[in-house]
Amino acid sequence: MSDHIVSAYSEELERLSADLLKMGGIVETMITGACRALVSNDLDLAKEVVLRDPLVDTIEADAERQIVSLIARRQPMGHDLRMILSAMKISSELERIGDLSKNIAKRAQRLDENVNVEMRNAITRMAQPVSRQLKDVLNAYATGSADKAKAVWSADDDIDLHYNAVFREMLTHLVEDPRRITAGAHMLFMAKNLERIGDHCTNIAEFVYYQAVGDYLSELERPKQNQF
Repeated sequence: MSDHIVSAYSEELERLSADLLKMGGIVETMITGACRALVSNDLDLAKEVVLRDPLVDTIEADAERQIVSLIARRQPMGHDLRMILSAMKISSELERIGDLSKNIAKRAQRLDENVNVEMRNAITRMAQPVSRQLKDVLNAYATGSADKAKAVWSADDDIDLHYNAVFREMLTHLVEDPRRITAGAHMLFMAKNLERIGDHCTNIAEFVYYQAVGDYLSELERPKQNQF
C-alpha cells in the first residue's frame, strides 16, 4: 500500500472519529439545555433543544455512509476494523441519547404550575452525573483509553442510585399533593430518560473498551442497583 493510500485512509478514519465527537458534543449540549430549560421554565430553550435533534440524525446517517464505504473499499483488519465497527455502534448510541434529550425538552414544555422548584431541581441533580458520564466517555473515545472507558462503565451504578432517589422523591410530592400527579408523571419520565442516557453511555464505554483492547467487559464484574 502506497504512502498516499495510507495517508488517505488515515484521514478517513480521523474524519469518522471527528464526526462522532461532533455528534457527541451536540447531544451533550442537548442534555444540559433540556435540564436548564426545565429548571428555569425556559420554553424557548426547550424548543431549541428539540430543533437540534435533526442535526444529530444527519451526522449519524453520514457516519453510516462513511463506515460502509470504508469497509467496502479498505477491507480493514485488526484495530482498524474494531474502530470502524465500534464507530457504527457508538453513532447509534449517540443518536438515542439525542432522542432521549429531545424527549426531556418536550416534556419540559408541557409542565404546569403544579411542578414546584424542588421537583425541577431533583431532575437537575440527576442530570449532572449523567452529563459527566457522557463527557467522560467521549473523552475516553477521543483518547482511545480503555481505562477511562472502564471507569465510565463501572460508574453506571451511581446513575441508578440517583434514579431511585428521584423516584422516591417524586412519589413523596405526589402523595402530599395529588394535583401534581400529571406533572409528576412527566418528571418521572424525565428521570427515566436520564437513566437510559446513562445506560447508553455505558454501552459506548463498552465499545470504546473493545476498540482499544479487542475484548469485552463482563456484566458479572459490575454490581447493579435494583430499580423501581
